[in-house]
Amino acid sequence: MGREYTAKSFKSGNSIAIRLPAALGIEPNGEWVVTEENGELHLRPKAVKKYIDVSGFAGKAPGIRLLPREDFEERPSTIAALEAVKASN
Repeated sequence: MGREYTAKSFKSGNSIAIRLPAALGIEPNGEWVVTEENGELHLRPKAVKKYIDVSGFAGKAPGIRLLPREDFEERPSTIAALEAVKASN
Protein backbone atom coordinates (compact mmCIF):
# COMPACT_ATOMS: atom_id res chain seq x y z
CA MET A 1 0.00 0.00 0.00
CA GLY A 2 1.18 3.55 -0.74
CA ARG A 3 1.74 6.46 1.59
CA GLU A 4 -1.14 7.80 3.62
CA TYR A 5 -2.11 11.47 3.71
CA THR A 6 -4.76 13.41 5.58
CA ALA A 7 -7.16 15.54 3.50
CA LYS A 8 -9.72 18.02 4.78
CA SER A 9 -13.26 18.44 3.52
CA PHE A 10 -15.10 21.76 3.38
CA LYS A 11 -18.30 23.22 1.97
CA SER A 12 -18.02 24.90 -1.43
CA GLY A 13 -21.36 26.26 -2.64
CA ASN A 14 -23.84 23.39 -2.48
CA SER A 15 -21.08 20.77 -2.67
CA ILE A 16 -18.56 19.26 -0.33
CA ALA A 17 -14.96 19.55 -1.54
CA ILE A 18 -11.88 17.66 -0.39
CA ARG A 19 -8.56 19.48 -0.39
CA LEU A 20 -5.80 17.07 -1.43
CA PRO A 21 -2.18 17.52 -0.33
CA ALA A 22 0.29 18.92 -2.87
CA ALA A 23 2.62 16.00 -2.05
CA LEU A 24 0.38 13.80 -4.22
CA GLY A 25 1.55 15.75 -7.30
CA ILE A 26 -1.94 16.22 -8.72
CA GLU A 27 -2.15 18.94 -11.37
CA PRO A 28 -4.87 21.58 -10.94
CA ASN A 29 -7.95 21.66 -13.20
CA GLY A 30 -7.91 17.90 -13.78
CA GLU A 31 -11.10 15.86 -14.00
CA TRP A 32 -11.65 12.84 -11.81
CA VAL A 33 -14.16 9.99 -11.65
CA VAL A 34 -15.40 9.37 -8.10
CA THR A 35 -17.00 6.06 -7.19
CA GLU A 36 -18.37 4.92 -3.84
CA GLU A 37 -18.16 1.31 -2.66
CA ASN A 38 -19.22 0.27 0.82
CA GLY A 39 -18.72 3.78 2.17
CA GLU A 40 -15.25 4.19 0.61
CA LEU A 41 -14.55 6.81 -2.05
CA HIS A 42 -12.32 5.85 -4.97
CA LEU A 43 -10.74 8.45 -7.27
CA ARG A 44 -9.30 7.86 -10.72
CA PRO A 45 -8.35 10.32 -13.45
CA LYS A 46 -10.99 10.76 -16.12
CA ALA A 47 -9.86 9.36 -19.46
CA VAL A 48 -8.85 12.10 -21.88
CA LYS A 49 -10.15 11.72 -25.43
CA LYS A 50 -7.31 11.97 -27.91
CA TYR A 51 -8.06 13.43 -31.30
CA ILE A 52 -6.08 12.86 -34.46
CA ASP A 53 -5.57 15.86 -36.73
CA VAL A 54 -6.55 14.63 -40.19
CA SER A 55 -6.45 18.03 -41.87
CA GLY A 56 -3.09 17.21 -43.49
CA PHE A 57 -4.39 14.03 -45.17
CA ALA A 58 -6.53 15.75 -47.81
CA GLY A 59 -5.04 15.25 -51.27
CA LYS A 60 -2.53 12.61 -50.15
CA ALA A 61 -4.32 9.74 -51.93
CA PRO A 62 -4.71 10.48 -55.64
CA GLY A 63 -7.95 9.30 -57.18
CA ILE A 64 -9.94 9.41 -53.95
CA ARG A 65 -12.61 12.09 -53.78
CA LEU A 66 -14.51 13.12 -50.70
CA LEU A 67 -18.24 12.50 -50.82
CA PRO A 68 -20.47 15.53 -50.36
CA ARG A 69 -21.97 15.88 -46.90
CA GLU A 70 -25.64 14.97 -46.89
CA ASP A 71 -26.19 14.59 -43.17
CA PHE A 72 -27.82 17.98 -42.62
CA GLU A 73 -30.21 20.37 -44.25
CA GLU A 74 -29.24 23.90 -45.20
CA ARG A 75 -30.30 26.70 -42.90
CA PRO A 76 -33.28 28.75 -44.07
CA SER A 77 -31.03 31.83 -44.22
CA THR A 78 -28.60 30.02 -46.53
CA ILE A 79 -31.42 28.82 -48.78
CA ALA A 80 -32.81 32.37 -48.99
CA ALA A 81 -29.36 33.77 -49.85
CA LEU A 82 -28.83 31.18 -52.61
CA GLU A 83 -32.28 31.96 -54.06
CA ALA A 84 -31.52 35.70 -53.98
CA VAL A 85 -28.29 35.11 -55.91
CA LYS A 86 -30.14 32.98 -58.50
CA ALA A 87 -32.83 35.65 -58.86
CA SER A 88 -30.30 38.45 -59.43
CA ASN A 89 -28.57 36.54 -62.25
